[in-house]
Amino acid sequence: MIEVGQKLPDATLHYRGEQGLNGCAVSELVSGQKIVIFAVPGAFTPTCSDTHVPGFVLHSASIRAKGIDEIYCVAVNDPFVMKFWAQHLGVNEQTIRFLSDGNGMFTQAIGMARDMSNGAMGLRSKRYAMIVNNGVVQWLGVDESGLAHSSAEAVLAALG
Repeated sequence: MIEVGQKLPDATLHYRGEQGLNGCAVSELVSGQKIVIFAVPGAFTPTCSDTHVPGFVLHSASIRAKGIDEIYCVAVNDPFVMKFWAQHLGVNEQTIRFLSDGNGMFTQAIGMARDMSNGAMGLRSKRYAMIVNNGVVQWLGVDESGLAHSSAEAVLAALG
């Protein structure tokens, strides 16, 4: 699993924009930026939709006021699902940008893959949040259950 002080590996995450399917290199997303990345096991799942994402929506202005340039939500779902999920939740790109790690390549590269086959979900991501400065992980909170370490409130506490 990736650790504080390590640089994020490069991978391509995807999103569905007005011009169709777009890919963005992680190295480009983090270059010269202080960002928050939080990951969920799946779009439209109860904890993710009812608590995790809404917490980041509620606290996005406070997080940005602490020097964060962008907030990204990542899931091992396809970009079409991620776009529809953001629309369903009423979240615009200026608040949180939803990014697809459809094949789980980024998730696996940072050691956050979780086998959820018993729940008919296949390979997914662990629930986590991280603060990344210019590509280097400054803080990491991972939850095996619940949201104690990966919530927006935990990120705010880590930002001081």
